[in-house]
Amino acid sequence: MKSISYQPIGILRTQYTQSGQMPIQASLAQNSMMAVAEINETYLEGLTDLDGFSHIILVYHFHKAHAPALIQKPFLDQESHGIFAIRSPHRPNPIGISVVELVKVEGNRIYFNHADMLDETPLLDIKPFVPAFDHRDASRCGWLDKVFPNEIQGIEQTGSDV
Repeated sequence: MKSISYQPIGILRTQYTQSGQMPIQASLAQNSMMAVAEINETYLEGLTDLDGFSHIILVYHFHKAHAPALIQKPFLDQESHGIFAIRSPHRPNPIGISVVELVKVEGNRIYFNHADMLDETPLLDIKPFVPAFDHRDASRCGWLDKVFPNEIQGIEQTGSDV
């Protein structure tokens, strides 16, 4: 296969300087302070009309990830699972995604709530969250079904991987 490389479009500024401080997922980041995505001026025009969305999907690089292992024990289970069945940042391609609440866009800054990434995380892309495309009513959660038999709502834990 051919090699692929990406350049960050910006940087994420959050309150978290260590992975142990972060919520395990953006939807559980109830106590996070507002965060900021600082976008490179080159991409400023690409932010046009983004402020009409309530949520956005941030795609970023886990810049502090360790070497990947194909089998890992996630934060929420005592058993090990394959890397592609968990959300550990320690992956063959350390890419993260988070659905966050968009607060406002001012110039090259996107203010958002529910950060679950480290400060100074390189931002690779931004996509609008569209419920008609991104929500699935009938879904299964594999091994997480035994951890969360109903839903994940109401849980506030910290850690770096699910």
